[in-house]
Amino acid sequence: MSDITVIGAGLAGSEAAWQLAKAGLSVTLEEMRPKEMTPAHKTGCFAELVCSNSLRAADVTNAVGLLKEEMRRMGSLIIRCADMNRVEAGGALAVDRNAFSESVTRAIEEEPLIEVRRLRANTIPDGPVIIATGPLTEGTFASAVCDFFGGMDYLSFYDAAAPLVSFSGIDMGSAWFASRYGKGGDDYINCPLTREEYSLFVRELASAKQAPVHGFEDSRVFEGCMPVETMARRGEDTLRFGPMKPVGLVSPYTGTVPYAVVQLRRDNAAGSVYNMVGFQTHLLFAEQKRVFSMIPALSNAQFLRYGVMHRNSFLCSPALLDDRYRATKDPRVSFAGQFTGVEGYVESAASGLYAALSAAADIKGLRFRPLPPETATGALARYISSASPDSFQPMNINFGIISPLGERVRGKKEKNARLAERALRIIDEYVPWLMDEEGENSEDSD
Repeated sequence: MSDITVIGAGLAGSEAAWQLAKAGLSVTLEEMRPKEMTPAHKTGCFAELVCSNSLRAADVTNAVGLLKEEMRRMGSLIIRCADMNRVEAGGALAVDRNAFSESVTRAIEEEPLIEVRRLRANTIPDGPVIIATGPLTEGTFASAVCDFFGGMDYLSFYDAAAPLVSFSGIDMGSAWFASRYGKGGDDYINCPLTREEYSLFVRELASAKQAPVHGFEDSRVFEGCMPVETMARRGEDTLRFGPMKPVGLVSPYTGTVPYAVVQLRRDNAAGSVYNMVGFQTHLLFAEQKRVFSMIPALSNAQFLRYGVMHRNSFLCSPALLDDRYRATKDPRVSFAGQFTGVEGYVESAASGLYAALSAAADIKGLRFRPLPPETATGALARYISSASPDSFQPMNINFGIISPLGERVRGKKEKNARLAERALRIIDEYVPWLMDEEGENSEDSD
């Protein structure tokens, strides 16, 4: 019998299994492909990508580039295989997809401490386990997870999320804090539009290009949560009587009620990330950037997450998981990957790496040393465990969820460089601890 089971051999599961083996633990890795396939997969290889550019930017002044560098320094299998199979793509870490997946598969299958079992999981096994079954988790196993947590309320089957923007990019020279009729405190940022600005915005929104509905997605999702572009097509005034209603909001600049208002709601405790209220959308990401930037206060906005509406199973992690990806009701059970609400391949692999380090410490009776939210890896773990359960949605890594600097820095690029420098300094201090299991992190240490 192995020390731990990992379910799912995507990027998160593959990374987790590798890290556990490197910690000296025996691992059973369960993967149903190629015996059973999903609509999103084409092969039976581990860590399959849908695009050569799926791993995104490489530079550490980009948040996902920082996350990759943190993983590289912590001995990530996924990043090692990506570096081995890199193809030229400017500032991105693009790979030969097939060669990349084959490299990951070969490394896992040749590792003597990992036993691969090609089967479909239907239950959560006894003993330590990391569940990394991905956003298409369904059927018997999805029911088993729901039963484990006590009901279906803890699993979301559709992702209908509005865009998130960074507070630093909002023009507060034209927007202001207020709630309608002054009730409830200054809980929203209000972004006004004149009649001319609103009319142009609605026309562009109504004609903007939508993302395609994939075969494994269900178009009926849009019936219960109408996209903002659909509202725009129903008539010019539809949005002014819906999410852009200005009633009860008086501009401190003009003393009058604007023609229309887009409200932004705080999305994290630090107030660095804001949600576009009522702006769930199925537009292409480039179209979201183009059209939503027509809102004057958001003309220079940094979009931390674009709106999405697609089939996506994920846990309400803030209500269920701790900042080590462990189930709070039973810490022997951990989760990793997009099932936890981290969005993106790199983020999934990072969660697998971190969940594995945590699980390895627990199994070996060692004290786990958590990474702080000053790092990209730690910030992701904090996000999935501390966001508001009522509005939780998957998110990519971004500098908005990494703890801010204690000093004011001019210029976005310089600020990001300072954040990255601080994060990597912490990682460099963390890595020797990983190699010294009998030292600082033992149960007997202070």
